[in-house]
Amino acid sequence: MKRHFFAIALMLVLGLPAFAEPEPASITGVVNDETGAALPGATVNASGPGGAHMATTGADGRFTITGLAAGNYRVTADLMGFKAQSQTVTVGATSGVNLSFGLGIALRGEEVVVSASKSETSIVDAPATLSVVSSEQILASPAQNMGDLLRSVPGVNIIQTSARDINITARQGTSTLSSSQLALLDGRSIYLDFFGLIVWELVPNNPADIKQIEVVRGPASAVWGANALTGVVNIITKTPRENPGGYFALSGGLFDRDLGTTSGEDAGQNYGAQFGYAGAPNDTLSYRLTASYFKSDPYARPSGTVPLGSHPLDASFRTGGAPYPNFANNGTEQPKVDLRVDRETGNGGTLGFAGGYVGTQGIVHTGIGPFNLQDGAYMAYGRAGYRKGAFKTAMFANYFDGEAPNLLSVDARTGRPLVLGFKTGTYDFEIGNSNLVGGRHVLTYGGNVRRNTFDLTIAPAAEDRTEIGAYFQEEFFVDKFRLAAGIRVDKFGNIDDPVFSPRVTAMFKPSQSHSFRVSYNKAFRSPSAINNYLDVNTVTGQLPLGLLNPVFGSRVFNVVTRSAGSAVPQLGEPSGHELKEEALTAYEIGYTGTFNGRTTVGLAAYINDTDDNINFVTDTCRKRYTAANPPPGWSQALSPFIPAAVAPLIVEQLRALGVCLPAEFTYLNLGSVRNVGFEASIDHAFSRELSAYANYSWQDDPEPEDVSEYPYAELSLSPKHRFNVGMNFNNDRWVVNANVNYASEAFWTDVLGPTFNGPTEAYTLVNASIGLKWNGGKIVTSVKGTNLLNEEIQQHNFGDYIMRNIVGEVRFTF
Repeated sequence: MKRHFFAIALMLVLGLPAFAEPEPASITGVVNDETGAALPGATVNASGPGGAHMATTGADGRFTITGLAAGNYRVTADLMGFKAQSQTVTVGATSGVNLSFGLGIALRGEEVVVSASKSETSIVDAPATLSVVSSEQILASPAQNMGDLLRSVPGVNIIQTSARDINITARQGTSTLSSSQLALLDGRSIYLDFFGLIVWELVPNNPADIKQIEVVRGPASAVWGANALTGVVNIITKTPRENPGGYFALSGGLFDRDLGTTSGEDAGQNYGAQFGYAGAPNDTLSYRLTASYFKSDPYARPSGTVPLGSHPLDASFRTGGAPYPNFANNGTEQPKVDLRVDRETGNGGTLGFAGGYVGTQGIVHTGIGPFNLQDGAYMAYGRAGYRKGAFKTAMFANYFDGEAPNLLSVDARTGRPLVLGFKTGTYDFEIGNSNLVGGRHVLTYGGNVRRNTFDLTIAPAAEDRTEIGAYFQEEFFVDKFRLAAGIRVDKFGNIDDPVFSPRVTAMFKPSQSHSFRVSYNKAFRSPSAINNYLDVNTVTGQLPLGLLNPVFGSRVFNVVTRSAGSAVPQLGEPSGHELKEEALTAYEIGYTGTFNGRTTVGLAAYINDTDDNINFVTDTCRKRYTAANPPPGWSQALSPFIPAAVAPLIVEQLRALGVCLPAEFTYLNLGSVRNVGFEASIDHAFSRELSAYANYSWQDDPEPEDVSEYPYAELSLSPKHRFNVGMNFNNDRWVVNANVNYASEAFWTDVLGPTFNGPTEAYTLVNASIGLKWNGGKIVTSVKGTNLLNEEIQQHNFGDYIMRNIVGEVRFTF
C-alpha cells in the first residue's frame, strides 16, 4: 500500500483539468517592492468571467496568466510580509493587458495568516489569538533550536530537557512528553500519534527557508482536528521562487557544562553545516534541494538528591528525596535532506511535490524515565498537493523508524533495559476550499482521512486506526461587526462516538485596524497508541528484606509492576477500561489593535476547562499485590526464613504499615481542571531596519474541580509569570538581535514517582546575536549566544542544565 500511495496521489492531482488549451487573452506584468526590486514568489490572482486564475512570479518578478475569457478582472498581487495590492482591468477577447505592482511592507496587524481558520486573513481579523514569527526575526535570532525561537511568544510554555528534547505547550503546563500541541510543516502534521509527541528536529534547519511561523494560542480543533488541544504551531516555508539561488553555511560553538555530572569537564561542543539551492529553469517548474547536519555533545545532568519538599498546593503530599539517576547522558546528531518541486499548471494552479529524510538520536524524557534514541532513528516523508486559489488538496505520508532503550527501567522478562522499538506510518489525504458568498460571507470547508499504522515493541497489541474528519466555518461581516462560527466532526477508530469541536467568535471592529473579540471554543486530544496498548513489566522498586527480618541482611526484592494501556486486560478488568478523549472548553476575550501602522497591541484573557485529562497514574496502592496475588517470586525470595504459606500474608502486613507493592499502573481519565490566564503584548517598528517587542503572560495555578478525581499530586505547575523583551535590527551591513526571557518558579510531577517530583527556580535568559554582511550581503559572519549570563538553569527539575552557549556562523549566498 505504501509504495502505491504517492503514485495514486500523483494520478489524482495530474488528473485534474490543469492543462487545458489556453485562450489567446492574457494578463502579464511584474511585481516589485517599493524600491523597485523584483519580488519572486508573489501570488497573483485574477477573478473575473469563468472564475479565478492564479500565477506565481518568477525570479525577475514577472508573471503571466493565460486562458482568459474577455471581461473585467480584479487582479490582486500578494506576498507574505507585504501588503496586498489590487487593480481592476478589462481584457479583450484576443488582446492582453500588462500590469505593474509595487508592494509595500505590510503594516503591523496586516500580516496575512492561514492557521486561524485554514483561509487567508489578517491578524486583526483572525478569529483566534495568534502570533507570527517573521522571516526577518528568524534570520536575526540567536535561537539555536525551535524552543529558543518560540520562547518569546506570549502564552507559550517551553522546556528543554536535553540537547535534543524540547516540549512546547500554549496556556497549559508543559510536561516532559507534551501531547496537546499540534505542529505542522507546510500543512503536513509532524505530530507522532503513537506516543503523542512532536520531534522538533523534523523542522527545517535553515532559517532562510522559513517564510513565517504562526502560533495559534488556544484550542484549534474546530479546523485542525484532534490534538490541537492547546494550540497549533504552523511552520510555513518559502516556495522555491520566493528564495531563489543557493547558500552554504558552517557553524560551530561551545557551551558550558562545568557542574552536575560533568563538573570539571571541558566545555561541550556543537557544530553544523547547511546547504541549499533553489532554481526555476522555466516559467512553470521550480525546485529546492536542502541538506544539513547538526551534532552536539551532551549537556550537564543534575547530581545529588532531588530536594525534599511538598506539593505547593497540598502540603501533605511529600516530594523529593530520591538521588538523581546516574545514567550515561547523550547529545544529538541530526542529518537532514529535503527536496521540493513545484509546477505551475497554466490555469492558475500549482502542483507541489516534496520528500525528505531526517535522522535523529538523543534523549527523550518520559514519565517512565528517559529513552535514548539510537543512531539510525529516522523519519522519511513524502507529500503531493495541488492548489488553485483557495482550493487545495494534498496527500502525505510520514514513516518513523527507530529504537530507544530506557536508561532507567529494566524489562522484568529480560533483566535488561526496556527497549522501545517503533515502526509507524501516517497516511493522510486532505481537501479544502474557501468561497466568498454575497460579498459578506466567507465559507471555509473541507476534511481529511488519515490512516495510522503501529508496530511497537512496548505495545505489541496496538491496532492500526483510521481517522476521518470534516469541518465547516462561516465568517459573516457587516459594518463594524464580524461573526465566525464553525464546527468540525472527527471519528477515530479508538473512540466510540464522533467528537464535535465547535467554535464561535464575535468581533467588533471600531476601525479597520482595531478589533475586540469574544470566543467560545472546544478541542480534544485522542488517546495515543501507547495510552491504549502499553504492555510492559518493569522493575519499579527494590524492597530491602532486612526491614522485614534482620536475618535477610542486605538482600533486596525487586518489585515487578505491569504498566498497561487502557485496552489491555488488567487486574479486575478482563477487557480493560474505556479511555475517553481529553477535552478542553475555552472562553476568551481579546483585543488586537494597530496604531499608525507601526505598533501592534494584543490583549487576551482566557479560561480553559480541561475534562478527562489522560494521565499515567502511578498510585502504588490503586492496584497492589495482595495475599491472594503476591508479587512474582515473593515466596522464593523469603525462603527459607519465612514459610511459603506465610509469605503472602507479609504483603498485607506491609500494606497495614502504609507500604504498597504496586501490581499495575495504567492510563486513566482524571477529572476536570481549570486554567486561567492573561497575556499582553506590544510590537513596534521604529523603521524598516529596527523593531522591538515586549510581552507578559500570567497563568494561574491550575485548579481541579474535585481533588478526589484529579488529585494535586498529578498536577504540575508551570511558571506563573513570564516576561519577554527584545529588539531586532537589520540593514545592509548589520544584523543584530537581543532578547531577554524570564520565567518564574515551577513545580513538576510528571516523571517517575513522588520522590522525583520537585521545583525549578525562576530564571532569566539573556540572548543576543550580531552579524556582519560582506560583499553586498552575499557573505554573513555572525556570533550567536544564549544564556549569556551563564545562569545554572533547569527548565524541568529532571532535565539537563541549559548553560551559556556561544556559536559562530559563516553563511555564503550565491
